[in-house]
Parts: sequence; C-alpha cells; structure tokens
Amino acid sequence: MSFKKLLAYQKGFDLAMEIFEISKSFPSEEKYALTDQIRRSSRSVYANLAESYRKRKYPKHFVSKLTDSDAENSETQVWLEFSFACKYVDGAKFESLTNASVEIGKLIQYMITNPDKFGAS
Repeated sequence: MSFKKLLAYQKGFDLAMEIFEISKSFPSEEKYALTDQIRRSSRSVYANLAESYRKRKYPKHFVSKLTDSDAENSETQVWLEFSFACKYVDGAKFESLTNASVEIGKLIQYMITNPDKFGAS
C-alpha cells in the first residue's frame, strides 16, 4: 500500500490545500509571519505522515515521525486561531478547518496507538 492511501494523509493534504487557498487572501504584511507559518505547518502534517510510512519497518521511528506529524497538526491549529483572531477567516471557516484538523489528529493518534495495523513490526 502507498502512503497516499492513508486516510490521514489524504485529509491532511486536503486541509493543507484549503489553508493554502484561504491564506492567499491574508494581508501582505503577514507574508513572512502567519501566512508562511500556517502553510509550512499544514504541509508538514502530511509530509511527516509520508516519512513515517516509509519508516514503518522500524516501529519506534514510525511512531516518532507520527508524533512529529501530530505536533505539526497542533501547530496548524494555533495558526488557525491566530487567523481567526486577526479576522482573516470567518467563524464558519475557522470551525470547518479546525474540525478537519481535529479529525486528522484522531487518525494520527490511532496510527500511533496501533502501529502494527500499518505494517510496523
């Protein structure tokens, strides 16, 4: 199986792309601060998932990369909160994006607690 078939990866990719699209409307003074940070952290979620999947032969490395992915997901939630507080996204969009991130976090946690189901030996 390819890492691209992992539900957490697919949802992480979709969230990162949605964040990319909304962040295009952030003010230019946020280019090197909020815009850059939220794009990087949201992309790191699924990049770390891909790396973890390739390391699944080594359970401790697999789980370590998954925890990195989970940490990036939490960071993304923080940047979403700033985006909302700064009024760059409205309440409905903030809630939608946050809910998606929470769901991804649950999927990652499932992988962390059940590494054997993902080929970790």
